Amino acid sequence: MIMKKIAILGSTGSIGTQSLDVARKHGYKVTALVAGSNIKLLEEQIREFKPALVAVMDEEAGKQLALAVKDTETKVTFGRQALVDIAANNSADIVINAIVGIAGLEPTLAAINAKKDIALANKETLVTGGDLVKRAIKQNGVKLLPVDSEHSAIFQCLQGVPNGALKSILLTASGGPFFGKLKDELKNVTVAEALKHPNWTMGAKITIDSASLMNKGLEVIEAVHLFDVSPDDITVVVHRQSIIHSAVELSDGAVIAQLGTPDMRLPIQYALTYPERSDCQAERLDLFKVGLMTFDRPDTETFRCLPACISAIREGGLKPTAVNGANEAAVKLFLDGKIGFLQIGELVEAALNAQPTVKEFTLDDVLAADKAARQLVFSLVKQ
Repeated sequence: MIMKKIAILGSTGSIGTQSLDVARKHGYKVTALVAGSNIKLLEEQIREFKPALVAVMDEEAGKQLALAVKDTETKVTFGRQALVDIAANNSADIVINAIVGIAGLEPTLAAINAKKDIALANKETLVTGGDLVKRAIKQNGVKLLPVDSEHSAIFQCLQGVPNGALKSILLTASGGPFFGKLKDELKNVTVAEALKHPNWTMGAKITIDSASLMNKGLEVIEAVHLFDVSPDDITVVVHRQSIIHSAVELSDGAVIAQLGTPDMRLPIQYALTYPERSDCQAERLDLFKVGLMTFDRPDTETFRCLPACISAIREGGLKPTAVNGANEAAVKLFLDGKIGFLQIGELVEAALNAQPTVKEFTLDDVLAADKAARQLVFSLVKQ
């Protein structure tokens, strides 16, 4: 197996730290790291993995880190442009993008245009700029390998499947901490309750997205771009045990599923070793221990983010950018205690309806639509 050189964008987050677990196990060379402001953990990563380059999004934190690691050979830079520069740097073979939010789009495009393969955990890249990314992938002849557990599962299920044989995708969802609850029961839920995911340990933003089913809506949009299917060819299935990570139905009626314990190290590793397989640190699946698996339809009346995302990708253009931007702004407001949980879905729907339909767009158009959606959210919420 070739020992790839990797750069990790978002190295101090959940996906980033698990990516380093995989790198540690397989002896991959970590050439560059990017993080937000957790400089204590980032310093530990620098001293262990000795990357040549590090970028910190927060300028003050970057300056502190530079002082802390001045005895090492690692060069520390900071700011948005530093992130983009690291993504495009020629020292890595593959870039793992584990940044949260639309901030991941520009570095993804920069890495693709520098002819880097992408291991993508930043779903907002395809949600907001899917057409731009696919065009760049085609022009540069690089690979885009999914890291999200569901999209990795679909990707794995499709290995060896002839072109044209895919009929539909069964996209599984845990249902989050509020599965089965109705609107009246969710009016006064707390941030702490929303952050109690039943199966996965993730960052705050993606955990709230899971609770609202926004995460699943974003994944529908991502799947449309990754697998060239219509949103009507994707069925969201609530599977509380998170053992089946997704499945595909083929033209002859066969259904192929990928199963495993809820551990992100497996999809991360597969993106790095593809098309090869290797021993993984994830706990082995014991079906006798699982015992029972259940499947339910999502409640799209209570959890409005999911149908809003499906409408956005059906209408296309910048509508997916608008729902994503509104959600990012609304989730922050919820985490800050300024809005209620159900208002997230209401604000996402408002942004969907406010965004004009367009067919062609540029990166600047994407960023403008994102900004407009956030401004709409803030205008609708009494600060």
